[in-house]
Amino acid sequence: MDLLLAQKDQVLVAIDGNSGAGKTRLAAFLASLYHCNVFHMDDFFLPPALKTAARLNEVGGNVDYHRFKNEVISGLQSGRPFQYRVYDCHAEAFTRWITVHPKPLNIIEGVYSLHPTLIAHYDLKIFLRVEAAEQSRRILARNGPELHRRFLEEWIPLENRYFQELGIAEKCDFVFST
Repeated sequence: MDLLLAQKDQVLVAIDGNSGAGKTRLAAFLASLYHCNVFHMDDFFLPPALKTAARLNEVGGNVDYHRFKNEVISGLQSGRPFQYRVYDCHAEAFTRWITVHPKPLNIIEGVYSLHPTLIAHYDLKIFLRVEAAEQSRRILARNGPELHRRFLEEWIPLENRYFQELGIAEKCDFVFST
């Protein structure tokens, strides 16, 4: 990152990988070292109105990558302050606006951050993986039994399909097992 920051006015870093692998924690750690913006893909999951059968059947289609590109990527490219909306999956609603002042380093963390519509915008791509048993343990501790079940039955299979069919880890500059 230091080398990229020495060469460019603005650097975009994506951290993708398995649920429970430590993406949010790594982004927070990097934010403690660098003066940067951190964006969470969890803020860009699809609202119910966009959850069509065709969209949900699309690999990586359960994230609103169009909105992320239009609100965040375009905002960063403008070089001016901008705002984006936070979608809360639990409330099934947009809950607030966040104002962003572009900084030299911008970190995007979360599953689907390396979606094909976004990947070309990143200067550095990181993939975090975790073994299934440890992933399950972390998700249960973090989210409780009800959401743990949903992760195992619903969300992790979608993530794994995205990783496998699109070769996400293979497109990254760094791959770490946590």
